[in-house]
Amino acid sequence: MRAEQVTGSITYHGEGPVWSDLWGGLRFVDMLAGDVMSLRPDGGVDRRHVGTVAAALRPRPGGGAVIGVERGFVLEDPDGTLTVLPEVWSDDKVRMNDGGCDPDGRFYCGSMAYDKSTGAGSLYRLDLDRSVHTVLDGVTISNGLEWTPDGRRAYYNDTPTHRISVFDYDPVEGLTGRRTLVELSDDENPDGLTVDAEGGVWTALYGGSAVHRYSAEGRLDAVVEVPARQVTACTFGGADLDLLYITTSREDLPEGEDPLAGSVFAVSAGVRGMPTREFRG
Repeated sequence: MRAEQVTGSITYHGEGPVWSDLWGGLRFVDMLAGDVMSLRPDGGVDRRHVGTVAAALRPRPGGGAVIGVERGFVLEDPDGTLTVLPEVWSDDKVRMNDGGCDPDGRFYCGSMAYDKSTGAGSLYRLDLDRSVHTVLDGVTISNGLEWTPDGRRAYYNDTPTHRISVFDYDPVEGLTGRRTLVELSDDENPDGLTVDAEGGVWTALYGGSAVHRYSAEGRLDAVVEVPARQVTACTFGGADLDLLYITTSREDLPEGEDPLAGSVFAVSAGVRGMPTREFRG
């Protein structure tokens, strides 16, 4: 499969695409600009600044969103009002990166050092009462958290490990039993991921110009070619949740190189995704 361009090169570091009918379609982030982007039905894109960094977001059932920002979380109300929650840490060398919601409506967001120092990041969970808990330490570049259709397992990428991990999930015990689903080559960098309704794991390959689909057993069974090198994340959207939307980045690229980088792409994936899980806090 080959993805087609949906937008122009509008982001420096496009990330975190999410489809929600509550929003009327697709939102994603221009992460290092601190902006939330909204794709309009006419193909135009709206941009809203929410902080120094806009790392990841998920809808709230009554409207609005939860947003991972540089060192913590922001809650958006249905009217657009932003409530900034207390910072989770004070070190300005570390920022939030990517996240998602568990089947019980809690929001996770993981961090990384700006200089990508090994083990400087963590994975945090924002509970419904707005308390924050550390669920994983020693992370380098936290990416790509999503659950299986039955909610019993979760997939996760710490990009420099070159592997896709899988956890068992329980509402009380949380994420346990981490193990490797797929061991990738040293030049394959797993970034954001999503899971389809059949349990397939779609992982963006940063620097690889592709999204790969792996079965629940870890078998590669589909490849989406993307005409931009730095592929960051993917999600299912459209009226039937059968379009795979893909974000890309032009971070650190020389002027004129990889001209479609920073665009959003889409492809008819031949399988449907799952409705986006919402933050219930």
